[in-house]
Amino acid sequence: MNLSRDEVRKALIDSILEVAPEADFTQLRPDRPVRGQLDIDSFDFLTILERLHAKIGVEVPEADYGKMMTLDGSVDYLMRLLAAASSAE
Repeated sequence: MNLSRDEVRKALIDSILEVAPEADFTQLRPDRPVRGQLDIDSFDFLTILERLHAKIGVEVPEADYGKMMTLDGSVDYLMRLLAAASSAE
């Protein structure tokens, strides 16, 4: 799947909003850990990853969860995953 950075960011935000509809992204700092800012627990985090997988088709391995801490870092990581998946096709 060939998605732009903005499309990946939107998919991530949409996935978060499905789990935490009260999330206020106007107050969210993209360089700070999302879970702490939005009070997302580990179960919600896994649900967000499942929703994200359904939207953009990439699966985040458990060993890489640490790369999904901030909004900006998550988008960077997902872009790398998508690039690797597209070059493997």
